Amino acid sequence: MTFGAKMCELMTSQNVSLRRLAIMINYDPGYLSKISRDLKPVPEQLAALLDQVLDARGELVALASGVTSTETGKTGELPCIPVGTLNSGPTPDEGDDSVKRRAALQLIAALGAGSAIPPGAVETVLAGVEDALGSDVLDLAEWERVVHDYDYRLRTSPAGTLIEDLTTDIIAMDGLFKRHMPPLQKAGLLRVSSALTGLLAIELGDSGNPRAARVAWGTATRAADASGDQKLRVWVRGRAAEDAVFTQRSPQVVTQLADEAIRIADGTSSPGLLRAQAARAYLAAVEGDREHSLGGLTDSQSTFDRLPGSAAHESVFGYRETQQRWGETFVYAYAGDARADASLSEARSLYPQAALAPRANLALMEAMSLIRNREIGIGLEHAVQTLQGHTRSSAGGYLLSASILSAIPAKARSLPVARELQALTPGAA
Repeated sequence: MTFGAKMCELMTSQNVSLRRLAIMINYDPGYLSKISRDLKPVPEQLAALLDQVLDARGELVALASGVTSTETGKTGELPCIPVGTLNSGPTPDEGDDSVKRRAALQLIAALGAGSAIPPGAVETVLAGVEDALGSDVLDLAEWERVVHDYDYRLRTSPAGTLIEDLTTDIIAMDGLFKRHMPPLQKAGLLRVSSALTGLLAIELGDSGNPRAARVAWGTATRAADASGDQKLRVWVRGRAAEDAVFTQRSPQVVTQLADEAIRIADGTSSPGLLRAQAARAYLAAVEGDREHSLGGLTDSQSTFDRLPGSAAHESVFGYRETQQRWGETFVYAYAGDARADASLSEARSLYPQAALAPRANLALMEAMSLIRNREIGIGLEHAVQTLQGHTRSSAGGYLLSASILSAIPAKARSLPVARELQALTPGAA
């Protein structure tokens, strides 16, 4: 008996459909259909998983190395028809087709209702085409392009709009990790997974979900560590440290994340190292430690000057002069430093108009600077106008607006514009 025949026998005896089995083990049903018809060799990991789920007591594992192929004509056994799809019929792929029809109906219904497309529906509909193309081979380059696309959209879309799509793609990647693949290919997939999860963490934080963001950063960090990519390991921790400042996590957490990034960097200049140094400077600025915040700027400028080349385009994974000037303005605004105006002007000239969150945050830094320089009414009006007109919120923006409220002198807190700012600031009492 072949592996596929035994698999079908077990599925039939246990009343398990192909679709249900695919959901149980998080594999593509089209791929499992080919396994059940002995059209594909069975990876050891999948054989062990199927053996466990179908309670085969070692039989499927034993048969896995002896799979024959209907394509070579070495077996005359009929492919199994999964339970719960069709009871009879001349077409060997009826069960697979039924799964695809249901997925197509889900897709059409979701689009017609304007609701979310169920995870995996598009992949299931296209499984036949993908099988014909031999697409069980991982296309890592395509996944890297997906990361670049999200990176661009993150900077040009309202906060939170990418959470659903990012989550769906991360779920889709989960099935890929169950495939048998060479170590280098798995490392590449882990890099992509870490990057996507990091982008999801940023989206969650920017849309006001700090706890979910914290969980996502933890997963992104572990995936980066498993990939072995030093620069990614540094970047994840450095960017997470920045977010920890913006979401007002404990200073100890910020310091630990930044210190880990700096230790892993081991003196090698990179965007991640710059973000870790920036996080230290931001924390000192927020805590009113002028000396260490300005010292942090000096450290980051030294690292920036040693950065090999500069990204051609804005990217959350890079660190261009725009980010350096943004951080400089942040520190000067909190310190009430006279250099804030010049730094702000330079940063604004560098950022493109499409950089929604950074430009809005620069406007809030300007309001902060005005208030610290006793131009309270003008600063409050500017902050309110910025919050009313911005189209992408951000964790940094939440922190800045809260800091502006804290900087208002007691006698000005009863002003109508101050109360309006309070109403616009998330979490303000």
